[in-house]
Amino acid sequence: MERQDAPSAYEGQVMTGAEALVRALEEVGVTDIFGMPGGAILPFYDPLLASEKIRHVLVRHEQGAGHAAEGYALVTGRPGVCVATSGPGATNLITAIGDAHMDSVPMVAITGQVGSRAIGTDAFQEADIVGATMPIVKHSFLVTTPEEVPARVAEAFYLASTGRPGPVLIDVAKDAQVGMTEFHWPPAIDLPGYRPPGKPNQRRLAQAAEVIASAERPVLYLGGGLSRAAVTSEQLSELVELIGAPFTTTLTALDILPTDHPLNLGMPGMHGTVAAVGALQRADVMVCLGARFDDRVTGKPETFARLASVIHVDIDPAEISKIRTADVPIVGDLAEVVPALTSALRAQFADEERTPIEPWLQEVARVQATYPTTWTDTDDGLLQPQEVITHLDKAASEDTIWVTGVGQHQMWAAHYLHFHRPHSWLTSAGAGTMGYGVPAAMGAKRAAPQRPVWLIDGDGCFQMTNQELATCTLNEIPIKVAVINNSSLGMVRQWQTLFYGQRYSNTDLHTGAGTQRIPDFVTLAEAYGAVGLRCERLEDVDDVIAQANAINDRPVVIDFIVSADAQVWPMVAAGVSNDEIQHARGMSPAWEEE
Repeated sequence: MERQDAPSAYEGQVMTGAEALVRALEEVGVTDIFGMPGGAILPFYDPLLASEKIRHVLVRHEQGAGHAAEGYALVTGRPGVCVATSGPGATNLITAIGDAHMDSVPMVAITGQVGSRAIGTDAFQEADIVGATMPIVKHSFLVTTPEEVPARVAEAFYLASTGRPGPVLIDVAKDAQVGMTEFHWPPAIDLPGYRPPGKPNQRRLAQAAEVIASAERPVLYLGGGLSRAAVTSEQLSELVELIGAPFTTTLTALDILPTDHPLNLGMPGMHGTVAAVGALQRADVMVCLGARFDDRVTGKPETFARLASVIHVDIDPAEISKIRTADVPIVGDLAEVVPALTSALRAQFADEERTPIEPWLQEVARVQATYPTTWTDTDDGLLQPQEVITHLDKAASEDTIWVTGVGQHQMWAAHYLHFHRPHSWLTSAGAGTMGYGVPAAMGAKRAAPQRPVWLIDGDGCFQMTNQELATCTLNEIPIKVAVINNSSLGMVRQWQTLFYGQRYSNTDLHTGAGTQRIPDFVTLAEAYGAVGLRCERLEDVDDVIAQANAINDRPVVIDFIVSADAQVWPMVAAGVSNDEIQHARGMSPAWEEE
């Protein structure tokens, strides 16, 4: 049992369940909601209109509300909130809920439900959203009485933001919204069986320090859990530099330390750098902080880093030894583990001389220099997408928030952007959700209106949720969008090039259009009240980007016409060992034929 902070100004007042829902959201500190009304949630929208503390953003599709809540959460560190009505409104949230689940994003989704007596009768716009979301949430609540509203809200926000963050659903029956109740805050939180990890095990920390001190080829494998935890850059930098080993960062962790940190090898895995993949493959000790050994990182699991002893730190005990057995398992909040491990290492290094790692650092530096991440120009005369992204990067201020869709452009952005501070990189990793970009950028800009927000999107992704440009225009959310327009579903096309004999089955988005652009993204942007620009020549790239950066009163969309033949390198084909990584110039490592 646990209680919240000070009593509410509304304590003891009689109100509807819908009013209690609004008041409870105010009490937990909600200031922004993304949603769309409908019949079963309408009672909530009436008192929401009178709230002086909560701003509501009316989206054009419920999926957009969910992704916007994710973007908001990733920038602020607080749970994002999305709202939808019952039936299709609720089911339209499922993709975003699943995305938040895969990437451990704190989010509270509130849905209306038919009256409690009608549940299970196939009533109009009824859907069992609690059942449908059960595998992809930390918890789902079905609220059928107005009295339970405050407690469920308090519990939902506590669940979403503690332990391993994630989405929580509150499904509120219509009669629970219109019924009367006496408001009490703070409520008691009663969550049997929910026990976030306590202090990290000191014996395990000492064991980890001993293993690190004896390593000849240590590597740090840093994951998105560090971004979700309240670990400061200073704390993480202190640990990394004390160990002095090279580090790799997963797709969700690219911004946790500066890109130009001298020990940063970049991203590992299927499209990781040769240096990052190679360091993990040859390491004798791997220190994994907040990563889950995702298949896109490990490749063929039994061949992944097979020489390494594994120190695995995670707040979720279910992740420890799930894919790779941990030699030193540490369950705990990284905000506590990182400084504790630093202290343990200092004590270890004071007691005993550590094994020299200079030859290892020299070897890693050699691989980095030999296999830089680069690209090969296509011969069709069109813009190279990698080059466009490097120009976007050079023109951006250090506080820019970068967002991507999913596909080739996402991988190029991961390689060619530079990050200077945490909470600057938003992307859909685990679920790989096309359509994530525009609404996530919208949520990020709402969360940090003073920071520039650039979305790098693909023409396939952009067409899935670009209607939220209307939301951005009407709510004065001036995001900037770079559409990497290769007229195709680029990543799928790349696989067809490499593995299906260049048989391009249903990946050309312009088939039958002749010389027409369907849609014309410039005209489309203008129809939504945004500025539309197009760039087709390298000599115009900087000028067009400068035009976009100068516009801050409405959204901007740049249609970059790029080559469909550009490919993402390096690459490890699905199902093979990371030893078989290919780079832009072809094969080599394994490891360089040792």
